[in-house]
Amino acid sequence: MISFSPTDDQKMMVESVAQLAKTTLRPKIREFERDRALPEAVRKTAHELGLGLVALPESIGGAGLGMTTAVLLEEEIAWGDPAAGFAFGGPGALGFALLELATTEQARVALAPFAGDGGHAKFGAVAWGEAKALADRPGFATTATKIDAGWRLDGTKSYVVNADRADTFVVFAQIDASKGWRGLGAFLVDKSAKGCDILPRSHTLGLDAASFGGVRFEGAIASARLEGNANFDAALVRFFARQGLVVAARGVGLVLAAFDVTRDYVDTRKAFGKPIGHFQAVAFTIADRAMDVDAARGLVWRAAAAWDVYDTDKSEANQNEALLRTAHAVAYTHEAAMRCGDDGVQLHGGSGFMRDYAVEKLMRDAKQLGLCAMTPEHADQLASAIELGVPLDPGLGLPTAETQNAFV
Repeated sequence: MISFSPTDDQKMMVESVAQLAKTTLRPKIREFERDRALPEAVRKTAHELGLGLVALPESIGGAGLGMTTAVLLEEEIAWGDPAAGFAFGGPGALGFALLELATTEQARVALAPFAGDGGHAKFGAVAWGEAKALADRPGFATTATKIDAGWRLDGTKSYVVNADRADTFVVFAQIDASKGWRGLGAFLVDKSAKGCDILPRSHTLGLDAASFGGVRFEGAIASARLEGNANFDAALVRFFARQGLVVAARGVGLVLAAFDVTRDYVDTRKAFGKPIGHFQAVAFTIADRAMDVDAARGLVWRAAAAWDVYDTDKSEANQNEALLRTAHAVAYTHEAAMRCGDDGVQLHGGSGFMRDYAVEKLMRDAKQLGLCAMTPEHADQLASAIELGVPLDPGLGLPTAETQNAFV
């Protein structure tokens, strides 16, 4: 029998996080937006709840609770503030990059600082995106060159989540230009490394409590190359898919938040003697968006369950099932988030454009959330590749400057 009921332990964790979202995040959503950060006390509470390491296995220092538990919690957090999941301390996308690409020892050492008492003040980051595509070849402009001291990195990375907050980066760079997107490598770089310069923080459309920026490398020496997986390309796709699913779970929280505030508004705002929600055109829109809530949630939960199966039995069939389900969840959820945000603004009328109501922020957040890892377009490409049996190609299924830039 198929069950969509969380376990008792999951329910307890969800209730704790939902309380944080309801009492701390949602009431101060505009304050966090104005300050462009979460207060230390809020980040510390999240760290005490163990949110940063939920999905990572115990073998590398994580909580070992799996992807299903992770997406349940991410959904609740994003209901409170879609930016909060990015703004909490913790490894962030770096954790999944280490899981898929590093050796067990590399991952354990790199993740250790996030588990300690001061973990709420530490951030990890992944430097993937670049602002411009190369004219003469596929691949990255950022290069990694082997030297006696290790690997030298040169180039500029853009759209990096928590670039100005992170202590440790996983940096993707070109090792072999002749191989294009199949000639990449991943490297650990400390923020303090000589030649590693953090660029000014960007002003973005939404998700203001999170931070997005760039990093410039001028002869920076990587502390290590990540070589924990023989099939680097497949591991790279899995990394993006895992992170993409977490972001999609945040999209589910945003969908629910936009639906909640809009439903409440149309049930209280009156015109011609009755609530506007009682008019058919408005009522049908609310019904459609309610379906988006359930459909997005179901797709994300199903994908998370597939990852938990894969992490138990790492067969190619289980991998492809997890990737396919993730692609479906990512593609649908981000489009649903835009529909719910857009319709929310529309149904609020002129009030929807005013900052007195949270719905305009949710619409802006929805647009940016769709760029924060695998995009809907790339999810479609990944799904079609798996359905048609096309070999996984990082240049086809992952965000690149030729197709669409992504915040990672």
